[in-house]
Amino acid sequence: MKSLLSTALLAGTLALGAANAQVYVRVGPPPPPRREFIPARPGPQYVWVAGFQRWDGARYVYVPGRWVLPPGPRYRQWVPGHWRNTRHGWIWVEGHWR
Repeated sequence: MKSLLSTALLAGTLALGAANAQVYVRVGPPPPPRREFIPARPGPQYVWVAGFQRWDGARYVYVPGRWVLPPGPRYRQWVPGHWRNTRHGWIWVEGHWR
């Protein structure tokens, strides 16, 4: 029982560490943002989340914007993600709800 608990604790710690892992991109800055066609809002509660460039391990890939529903009534504003230049390379800072 004790070794099973230890194994579960180690697995949880490793999973949490992997979820927080950061990838530094050293091949250059991401491409500039694209101009997007924003379709009509599907309903009054929807919020536009703009598209962005993500790193797929070999190159930047564009992820188009979309209308989304906030995760709850307290959340009304989407703070967009962005690329930040560091001494280690470019890093993606995730967007979040406010």
